[in-house]
Order: sequence, then C-alpha cells, then structure tokens
Amino acid sequence: MLTSPMSKHGPSKKHLQAVGDIYMARIDEFDFFRQQVAGFFQTSRHFQSKPLPLVHSVKSRLKDVTHLKEKIKRKWGDEKITPENIFSKITDLAGVRVLHLHTQQFGKIHSAIMEHIASGFWTLHEDPIAYSWDPEATAFFKELGLKAITRESYYTSIHYVVKPQANTDLACEIQVRTLFEEVWGEIDHSLNYPTSTKNIACKEQLRVLAKLTSTGTRLVDSIFKIANDT
Repeated sequence: MLTSPMSKHGPSKKHLQAVGDIYMARIDEFDFFRQQVAGFFQTSRHFQSKPLPLVHSVKSRLKDVTHLKEKIKRKWGDEKITPENIFSKITDLAGVRVLHLHTQQFGKIHSAIMEHIASGFWTLHEDPIAYSWDPEATAFFKELGLKAITRESYYTSIHYVVKPQANTDLACEIQVRTLFEEVWGEIDHSLNYPTSTKNIACKEQLRVLAKLTSTGTRLVDSIFKIANDT
C-alpha cells in the first residue's frame, strides 16, 4: 500500500489514517501475543516461588492508535513510519511491564527470560537494553552482560523485544523495573507523554524524584540483603 506521506511539516492526516488502519487490522494478533507474554510472568513457577515471589506484579497494554499517530509525528524528522514499515520500525505496539521489589531479583528474572528464549518459545528481535542514569545500576547491568545506556531523562528500565518466531513481524516489548522505578516512570509518563512538559519546575522536581526513587530502591536492596544474611 503506497500513500503520499510527505508534507513539508510532517505526515498528512491521510497517511496517519493509513498507518492506523494497518495496525488496527492486525490488533487481535498483537493482543494474543501480549496475553501470552504476560501470562508467562503471571503463571510461571520461575516467578511465583515463596516466600517472596520474584515478580510482584505484571501490567500489559496495546498501544492506543491515537498515541501511535502521535509517535509517528514525533519521529517524523528522524524516520518516516509508513504502512509498509510500521511493524519493523515500531516494536512496542504490544507491551508488558514486569515489576519486582529489589535489584537482586532482576538477575533471576533475566535468566528466566533468556532460558525461555533459548528453549524456543520466543526469539529476540534485538539485544536487551538496560536504561539507567545511576552509575551503580549501570555497572550491575553490565555485569549481567546487558547493553547499558545512560539516559539524561533519569528513565530507568530494562527493555526486551521478543517475537514468537524469527520470521514474523509480530513483536512485544517487555519492560522490567522495580516498584520504586515504576512510581517515577508513571509520574514522568503522565507529564511527558505524548508531549513533554514545558514546566521547568516539574522537570526539576522529576529529577529530584528520580534520586529519591533510586535511594528507595537501594534501601530496599539493603533490607533484603540483611534479611537474607541473617
């Protein structure tokens, strides 16, 4: 399907509608895979062991078509999203977020994900990426063999993009983070998505909040370390 997307200032309404229609035509496929990925974290014995499950909770969603169109407009200056390349260019149409309590749990969560992939249930679309602004967290992720990227925005999360098999364009993004990181992420998202806030005070306070949530995560890490050592 060829459209006439080019305009001086961004994609035309006709182009955005065409891309949205392509996505909506396959949304049930993405929803089914989303449920499958979320189910792995919700029911697998890897994550539900007692007394403290590795996974605290799981959230999932499909990208809203309005948000998809906003994303296409935001990215237009860097890359053109078309009906022909949408599924290769945008890999978070389906998303699953996995929340855990403390940092040391992540190593086991990561191992379980990679074991699931090695067993042939999923395939990786790209290498996992750990986003962080904290040097200690970055070092921890690197020790696990992850590609670590520093984000000036104070965003912290580990991203995987998985597919049911290599020869499909069906994909789901998995985000893994602590509960404290989720608090910051939700507040930042409400202020900066789909467009960034221009309120300087809010931006500064988000930076302070990021440092507080990092401190909170470290304190939880310390509590569980002491508890496990006694």
